[in-house]
Amino acid sequence: MAITAKDISELRKATGAGMMDCKAALKESGGDFDGALDYLRKKGQKVAAKRADREANEGVVVALLDDSGTRGLLLAVSCETDFVAKNEDFIAFVQDVAKLAADKKVNTKEELLALAYDGSTVQEKMVEKTGVIGEKIEVSDYQVVEGEKIASYIHAGSKIGVLVSYKDGGNAEAAKFFRNVAMHIAAMRPSILRPEEFDDEFVTKETEALRAQIIAENELNARENLGKPQKNVPQYASRRQLTEEVMAQAEEDIKAQLKAEGKPEKIWDKIVPGKLERFVADNTLLDLEHCLLSQVYALDDTKTVEQAVKDLGDEAEIIEFKRVAVG
Repeated sequence: MAITAKDISELRKATGAGMMDCKAALKESGGDFDGALDYLRKKGQKVAAKRADREANEGVVVALLDDSGTRGLLLAVSCETDFVAKNEDFIAFVQDVAKLAADKKVNTKEELLALAYDGSTVQEKMVEKTGVIGEKIEVSDYQVVEGEKIASYIHAGSKIGVLVSYKDGGNAEAAKFFRNVAMHIAAMRPSILRPEEFDDEFVTKETEALRAQIIAENELNARENLGKPQKNVPQYASRRQLTEEVMAQAEEDIKAQLKAEGKPEKIWDKIVPGKLERFVADNTLLDLEHCLLSQVYALDDTKTVEQAVKDLGDEAEIIEFKRVAVG
């Protein structure tokens, strides 16, 4: 059976495969369109199997909100090279998958991959795209956020996406403010909202590691005469460890130190609060790294994110956030 340019064009339109691949598929199937589709799918499976162990550190992140603005999704589809990540067809494909996920209101990556898509499933289409493009293509992350209000942000290059569910507290500037918070999240990479969300075992291990790190840095500084000030070695790493008993003991230790230094007791009340603040700062380093509300706000380094939210309004609040990235 003769294979025409029209046949090749229709197959390219349906699959996105290159002209030579479409021609070979039609030739292999004797001009049968469905047979050619099956040929390309099988080719994709073979390529996918060969590239299964490849690193897919490039890609595209898409954020979509529904018409009500109360449900949003983040979809990350990864590939191997920046060349493919910037390809218009690849970007359009990711956007199509995101729109399908939004329309079907799927909540998990597994549900997304099982969705019917263009005569197959999203998972099968990913494999097919792998055969067409010649690179590993996969859904690397999928997150959904629901809430009263949602702010979204995509970082330049579509490598990072953020959604923030919030209460505006009646402030007309809330939408702009929480978009800026989403920008902060993209840059500072918090993993949880507040210290209470930490796992106890994680905090214990990280406290030990942090203490060891600072001790090693101090020893290196002293040994090499680097001239850097010695850091305080923390007893703790998170505010969740700073119980009432711990804080009471810290205050007693501070007063004992002031007494030993000969500071008059009548001025202690002016000194103790500042030293307690320093104690908290030295013993909450894990919070600064991981907890959004504890971090110094990127757009105003005079306050934490929590303080910035309170300044917006008494009823303003961050309910939840998700951050998705490729690379």
